[in-house]
Amino acid sequence: MNNQIIVLMIKLAAAASIASILSRSSHFLGLLLREERTSLEGLQMAGMISAFCVAGSFIRIATGSYSAAEMAMEGSLLAGIIGGYVPGLVSGVLTSMPAFFSGEYLAMPLYAAVGVLGGLLRDLAPRAEEVWRISPFFDLSLWRLIFHPEDRLRSLFQIAGLAAILLSELMRYTVYQLFGPKMIFTLYDPARGWANVAVFVTTIFTVSLPIKIWGSARNERLLESKERLLVQARLSALSSQINPHFLFNTLNTVGSLIRTDPDKARQVVYRLSNILRRLLRKTDNFAPLREELAFIDDYLSIEMARFGHKLRVVKDIDERTLDCQVPAMLLQPLVENSIRHGLAHKIDGGEVRIESRIDEERRGRRLVLTVADDGVGMEEERLKSILNQAGIGVSNVNERLQVLFGANYGLSITSQKGEGTRTVIELPV
Repeated sequence: MNNQIIVLMIKLAAAASIASILSRSSHFLGLLLREERTSLEGLQMAGMISAFCVAGSFIRIATGSYSAAEMAMEGSLLAGIIGGYVPGLVSGVLTSMPAFFSGEYLAMPLYAAVGVLGGLLRDLAPRAEEVWRISPFFDLSLWRLIFHPEDRLRSLFQIAGLAAILLSELMRYTVYQLFGPKMIFTLYDPARGWANVAVFVTTIFTVSLPIKIWGSARNERLLESKERLLVQARLSALSSQINPHFLFNTLNTVGSLIRTDPDKARQVVYRLSNILRRLLRKTDNFAPLREELAFIDDYLSIEMARFGHKLRVVKDIDERTLDCQVPAMLLQPLVENSIRHGLAHKIDGGEVRIESRIDEERRGRRLVLTVADDGVGMEEERLKSILNQAGIGVSNVNERLQVLFGANYGLSITSQKGEGTRTVIELPV
């Protein structure tokens, strides 16, 4: 009895280990994530599950020991529950081959039938994801069935899942009783009687443990995917706030030039068309810095047409930074902020300075971008609140940086009343 219990415990540990190994395969996990699979994908899943079961059967037959490695029937049932009829049937045939060719001739029809039974159970699921909730603890299902009638279908399916596992083991036990151990391999001990109930319990956990492990891995991957989609939606929302803000201000500039200088108005319209063409073409969140600078050139040409000699632009760009990837539409809101709030209210205009460099001396290798002006500056109270204000402009640029890169990177602003404002962005290279 003690030896039998040890073998059954080793079998459970082996089942959990195999399930964990498969869950680390990105391809297998990708198949688990799809509720609707092609025939080829179903066969791939059956093949990956069957490979471990065939290896276990071969070890058991070749060595005459290591009985705990035999999990062909459980693997067939799992393939059917997760993949459907065809994967279950294919897995049943594949996993039974070592046993069939060693003289255990009833292994193939039994395991194939068990695989089809798993497919039938999958079809009974009220929702596709319910197969991942099959549990060996039927008491919870009975409790929900009695006291939560709104979950009756779910509870009935959970009970049906447990019944299908027990039925599979009962079929093997019946074959063993009718035809003896030569036709089918089992872990039953004919001298123990009721002690063989442990084999039924082991089969339940051998099937349900992989389902729980794969279900957990699947949920983690789905959660990661949803988090990425959430971040993408948040970035899109922030970008959609920046782009109209830029567009409306540019159109105001065009409107003011049409009456005073039609030639310049045509040049501005041409520049605007370049900007809009680039915006419509751009679908990624990132772009090389050289493209962002070209975008800024078009924008500044429009603003210089408006301000004339009052607006001066100075650039100090490190050639090594031009191919660095930066978030799209990163610099334009900062340059616009410098012009609108820093220089527009200054009678004699002023200068906007744009710099880029690689900082390799502190906290890792970083790309440092600077937008500075010598405008009117701002008070300390205004400076403290500017990054926390909801809306468009600088606060949205800062939020995008936080979403993309976390707290270790971002935007900082320094300003003195009457002397100007300096905005510095640090990004990973």
